[in-house]
Amino acid sequence: MSTGVPKVPLAFIGGSGTFSLDLPAAISRLGGRILAQDLVWPTPYGASPPFTLFEVEGNPFPVLTCKMHGQRPGVGRAEAARHVFWVFREAGVRKIISEGGVGSVNHLLEPRDIVIPTDYLDFSLRRDVDLGGGYLSIRRQALCPPLHRLLLEAASRRPLHRVFGRGVYVVTDGRHFESPAEINLFRHWGGDVVGQNLCPEVYLAREIGACYAMINLVVNYGEGLVAPWSYELLREIFYRDAEPLAAIIFAALRRVDPGQDCGCPSLRKPTLLVDGAASAAGQGWVTRAALSGRRTSGRGGSVRGPAEARANPSLP
Repeated sequence: MSTGVPKVPLAFIGGSGTFSLDLPAAISRLGGRILAQDLVWPTPYGASPPFTLFEVEGNPFPVLTCKMHGQRPGVGRAEAARHVFWVFREAGVRKIISEGGVGSVNHLLEPRDIVIPTDYLDFSLRRDVDLGGGYLSIRRQALCPPLHRLLLEAASRRPLHRVFGRGVYVVTDGRHFESPAEINLFRHWGGDVVGQNLCPEVYLAREIGACYAMINLVVNYGEGLVAPWSYELLREIFYRDAEPLAAIIFAALRRVDPGQDCGCPSLRKPTLLVDGAASAAGQGWVTRAALSGRRTSGRGGSVRGPAEARANPSLP
């Protein structure tokens, strides 16, 4: 059955770093052309956020984008991520670039530094967020190396301040900032920046078989580091640096090849926890979950019960 979502291979998830932009006007100034606006689709989890479809000069492939990770009043981060990635899956998106403002955890970082993370620590409580795909998600190379390289090269040519091509992103629930004790804990655990959106996006990207990378603008010192963060500086960064950050992302989008084989999709495997007497022999706990029609999860991936298998016959 057609969902009405057009086939689009590229996506850009806007965050707080570009939130202040008047998107249609900004896309035109940055060398893009809008193809459609205010696109909203029904999903199994509720209505999607409004999307904009545009193309970037120099790249023949269209791009689907939404603002603020799909979050709207009354829609939390996990729910918004499901809406966004359901649309991406229906669109056949292959490459995703996301952005967000972050706080520093590494005491050497300063506001306006750009960090393109290479790994993450998930301290959020939103881990069991999926689209019912029943996959075993391998977490090595969670952030796509070719997309990471494109972002790093684009940022290095247009630096707002310093640019760092390695870093560990610590994911928290937000929406409050972290306490000094939390920042100290994250620092000792190897974190460099802290934010709220890399997870579950990075999980859902793997589930739909897409590549994912994120670029982050440091907007404040973590509590207890260097100096108390400044509300005035935070406001200045959000409004003054939004378009320069978007220019970096557009420069990367011009060079993204949706057909490039980087190996990321091969890190999504069919679940080993499937229904059926043969596969479940000797696995009583799997059989009980299957007979109850419930989904559960384990080291072998998510279990699909009979009801879900009927609703998703194409799933492995």
